[in-house]
Order: sequence, then C-alpha cells, then structure tokens
Amino acid sequence: MPRKPAAAKRAMCVRDLVTAIESIAPTRLAAEWDNVGLLAGDPGWRLRSALLTIDLTPDALDEAVGRRVGAIVSYHPPIFRAIKSLRVGRDSTEGLAAEVLSRRIAVYSPHTALDAADGGMNDTIAAMCGAKRTRPFTFAPALAEPECKVVVFVPANAVDRVAGAIFENGAGRIGDYTHCSFRSPGQGTFFGTESTDPAVGRRGRLERVDEIRLEAVAPRSRMSAIVTAIRAAHPYEVPAIDLFPLEAIPSRETGQGRLGALPRAIRAGDLARRLKRATRAANVLIVGGPKTQVERVLVCVGSAGSLPFEMDGETCRAGDAVVTGEIRHHDARRYERAGVVAIALGHWASERPGLEAFARRLSKLLPGVSLQLSRRDADPFRAA
Repeated sequence: MPRKPAAAKRAMCVRDLVTAIESIAPTRLAAEWDNVGLLAGDPGWRLRSALLTIDLTPDALDEAVGRRVGAIVSYHPPIFRAIKSLRVGRDSTEGLAAEVLSRRIAVYSPHTALDAADGGMNDTIAAMCGAKRTRPFTFAPALAEPECKVVVFVPANAVDRVAGAIFENGAGRIGDYTHCSFRSPGQGTFFGTESTDPAVGRRGRLERVDEIRLEAVAPRSRMSAIVTAIRAAHPYEVPAIDLFPLEAIPSRETGQGRLGALPRAIRAGDLARRLKRATRAANVLIVGGPKTQVERVLVCVGSAGSLPFEMDGETCRAGDAVVTGEIRHHDARRYERAGVVAIALGHWASERPGLEAFARRLSKLLPGVSLQLSRRDADPFRAA
C-alpha cells in the first residue's frame, strides 16, 4: 500500500512573528509613553526571514534588503510620535520606516515591553552582574485584558446552576484556577407591581427572600455572554446583576527595571570591568568611587533617569549600584548625593546583549523562520 503523503507545512507569515514576540514580551508590559508592536506591514505577509537590530538605520535597512528579509525587529521604535505625513527618506526614522514599507518589509518594535518581560533586556544585564532574587522597580499590570467583577443574587437552591452557567462562559478563572467564586448569604426584598409575574412570592406585596450573593471575576469581553447566561439560568423574572470594572493588579514578576542582591559585596570598579567584558562595551563610566563596596544592583538598560529613585516599596540607598546605559549630568549628581554608585555602559552596549538573548528565544518559537542579528547594527559613538 502506498504511503499517505505528508501534509505540507504551513507557510509562516508576519502574524506568526507577532504572536511569538507577544508570547515573550506582551505589549501590555510596555511603558505608557512607548510605541510598541507591529508598526508597519501586513500580518498576512509571507515570512521566511527576519533581521533583529537595536535601531532601524540606513545601514540596517540596506542589510535587510540585501538579505531579502520579510521583517525587521527594531528594538527602538522608528515611529514614535504621531506623524502627519509619511515620506520615503533617510533623514528621519519615519522616512526609513516608509522606505521599509515600500519594500514590503514589516517592522515590529518590542522596546520597553522587552525591558519589562521576564528574561528580557534588564534580566540579561542583571544576570551579568550576578544578581540574585531580582524584582522590578515598578510592577506592570498582570492581566492580559481588563476584567470585571460579576455579582448576582440567587436563591440558594439555584446558585449552583447559575454559577455553572457563568463558569461555562468564561467567569471564575484566577491564574491557573477555574470555577473561582465567592458566596455569601443575605436577604433580598422586592415588591412586584401588577405587571409582574414573580417566580417567588406574589405580586402586590413586599417579599423577603433568603438569597446568596454570588460573585466571580471575568474578562470584560465576556460580559455580554455571561449576562445572557445568567438570565437564562436564573429562576427570577428579572435577576439583579451588578458589573464592577476592575483595575489590573500589578504583577510581582514583570515591570520596568531590575533590583537584585549580589551574592557577596564587590567593588564598583570590579563590577564595572566585569560588565565591560561581558557586554563588550567600548567605554564604561562610573559615578562614585571605584573602591566603593556594592551589595545590590539596580539595572535599567538604556537610560535609567530618575527611575531608581521611584521604585515601588523600595529606596535607592548607599551600597547600591545603578547599572544603566547613559546618565544625565544632574542624575549623576543625585546619585552622588545619595551615596549611590552608577555605572554607565553606553546606551547601545547596555541593550545589545539582551537583543542577542531575545533572538535565541525567538528562534525556538519560529523554527521555520531564519532569524538574523544585524551585523551592521553598531554603537553610534566612537572613541576619539
């Protein structure tokens, strides 16, 4: 008997790249001011290869064209602010993005979403420092989409039926747990007018009924289906239903920056030299004394600014080392006043190692796509 021919593999497209990146660095983790995600191109475009770079530069674009890639993953977004016109030209990042689009190449930027993500840019540098038990400076929302609290009042003998109906329609999931609810007893009252047909009691008089307050969380996108299910399963002619929009609860694992303790104290100069070797940074600068003993590191790739002084539940203090890419003069003075060491690796140098780690993770999720790190992506600064 002849063998059944093997099913042809589905061709990969830009949408697969977007899905893979979102699984590592969801756009919801990005800073509010940022512009991340698919910035140019069609999700349905065929994709055989992609180029990863810190910046979309003319050199990176020429490399992408020469390698015939279908997408560029530019860590920094080439389109950042709202624009009124988009013209091809190499004198601006927007113009470069327009040229990329004219060549049918998609552009995706993960930027601060990848900074905040578990195993992202900041975690890469924190690991090079030897930091243990790291946590973010500020926490990102943990929910993938907004949620609501659904509250409905049900007679005790019908509560399981109504609960089952809302669970079947997406309510009651908390983390990896399902069928989560809270139930508390109470007494409901109602007075049915002549036009009503109450399931309990009679119209024309005040009724008191023992009820259960049933509440559960659910995605807001499921509210219509859940309310419909409640009305179908509830014994009352007009059930009382409350919907409360919920604020996202911050995650304890993801967010901007990383704070971590070192296994043992180390001199700031030794830590700076270790990072210079690990990141291949051309020039590393230190604020504070090179012999200062450092016990904790506060990592923020790119530019930390004042973020280390605005942490959730923590205070930047003497014995800390801020590890970042670049430091403004007045921020450096602030570190001095606080007795905090700061190490500047260079903006590009602080981010390139994380991009390399990101490429390795992404390649495992896209086995049918050739992922290439740009060879022409380089630090714009040169030693004199």
